[in-house]
Amino acid sequence: MILMLLRSGMRISELLAVKLQDINLRERTVTIRESAKTGNGRIVYVSDDAYKALRKWMKVREANKKYLFHSHGETSMSYSTARSSFANCLRKAHLVRKNYTLHSLRHTFASELLSAGMPLESLQILMGHSDIEVTRRYARLTDRALEKDYSEAMKRIERGEIDGSYRSAYQI
Repeated sequence: MILMLLRSGMRISELLAVKLQDINLRERTVTIRESAKTGNGRIVYVSDDAYKALRKWMKVREANKKYLFHSHGETSMSYSTARSSFANCLRKAHLVRKNYTLHSLRHTFASELLSAGMPLESLQILMGHSDIEVTRRYARLTDRALEKDYSEAMKRIERGEIDGSYRSAYQI
């Protein structure tokens, strides 16, 4: 569950609504039929590590259930159960004082993809945002990515690859 959230950018409500018919393991995609928040559907992708975890989960989960993450009976796992499971994982990893939430995984997804060079417009579509400003609030460049961008730009400047003649903002 955690890797699916971290690597797909899905909202927890979207993940809990995923049915087996929404998953295409061959294409490594998940179809979100209708977001509870926006009402829009979209396709999200499954990374290699999430794919491996998903395959393991598919082997041990109850096969007759229609939801990927299910509860007893025919219902999907509740948000409170998901949150409790997440809290248990945080405790086991000694991360309880870090204020992580299920939703923070979505922010991490956005920040990591932006720092890896994904265009903001592509990230907007993956996250299901209608307004790019919302995506901009989610995604923050890491210090390392910012330092890399600075270093690469400075190397171009030092090699003389930019013109160097600037128009004055104040014409005399």
